[in-house]
Parts: sequence; C-alpha cells; structure tokens
Amino acid sequence: MILPLAGPETITLEDGELLLWPCFLGTSDCERMFTALRQQTQWVQSDIFIAGRRIPIPRLNAWYGEAGADYSYSGVRLPTLPFTAVLAEIKSRVEAATGLPFNSALVNLYRDHRDSVDWHADDEAELGENPVVASVSLGEPRCFELRRRDNHRQRFKIELPGGSLLVMAGSLQHCWQHRVAKEKSPCGERINITFRTVHNRTPKGQGKLQ
Repeated sequence: MILPLAGPETITLEDGELLLWPCFLGTSDCERMFTALRQQTQWVQSDIFIAGRRIPIPRLNAWYGEAGADYSYSGVRLPTLPFTAVLAEIKSRVEAATGLPFNSALVNLYRDHRDSVDWHADDEAELGENPVVASVSLGEPRCFELRRRDNHRQRFKIELPGGSLLVMAGSLQHCWQHRVAKEKSPCGERINITFRTVHNRTPKGQGKLQ
C-alpha cells in the first residue's frame, strides 16, 4: 500500500539544499523492499586505491541504470545492470516526490556496524554541475554526517531511519562532504540506494529541487 507523503523537512545548510522525508516508505513496504533487494541485488565488494594500495571497500555494492548511465568513483567502475522491478518501483516514488528524473542508482549494503563509507562528495563530472542525489535507506538506522570542505570542524549529523528519503541538491556536493562512519555498537543490516542522473551535459535548471 502506498501511503500519502507528508511534506519534506527542510534542513538549513549554508551552500546547499537538504530535504528529508523521515517516513517516505511504510513499514510493510520497507520490509518487502529490503528482502527483495537483499536477495536480488548482484552484490560485489569493490576495491579502491588509497596511497598506492588496493584495498576492499568495507561494504557491498552494485550499480544499476539505464543504457549509457555508466559511472565510476575512486577508480572503481561498476558494470551497469538493468533496474530490477523493486528498484524501478522505488525510483518511481522518488521521482514523484521530488519532481526530478533519475537514470541510475548505486546500491550499498552495510552488513553490520563495521561497514562504512568514508568522507567523500558525489561530485564526479558525469553527474553535472550541481548534482541531485536522492538517498533511500532501508533496514537498520545509521548516522549520516556532513562536514564543510573548507572547515572540517563545521559538521552536521542526522540519523537516517529505515524508510527515509534524504535529498542533497544545490551546491552541497561542492561545499560539503558526507560519510556513514563505523558504529561502536553492533547493529543489523542496512541497504542504501542513492539515485543519480548521469549525463554528458548539464540540462538547464539541473540541481534545483522542485
């Protein structure tokens, strides 16, 4: 059952747009979608290069998208897989909520408290001038942190529960970095889907939420 959406919460940040739907998906949808994604996603553990060393990332991931929506980050290029039915369903709901189209999705599985993603920004050239990234969380809540690029002491932290939608837009990727740190206490699995638009040229108006 699709529940009516309440309006998003606006999180005020200097140099960026951040919107949060804390209850974007209902409980039954969350459970159904998590189970389908956990079983159907073609998970891989990618390697990245840091200081000349090749190391496995502390999570599993997969890249899904339309034809031509190829993407790479930190020297990692994942094969582009066609959207599964459940990913297409979630994408459709995200597009309806934001009024923006997306043609690709990075799916991450955080298996327990030891899995994480370090400080980074989604500012690759193929995402355009001011990328819009829509992040859907399923499963265990995890803490999402941001810090300013020019002042690492200026930080913002929020817990993202299962079923939430967080949208980053405007100049946020140029002025802020974000991460999901390791947790001190054990926790269960979390799946995160970040929808993006991969293109060669930035369409007029791209990067502003409707």
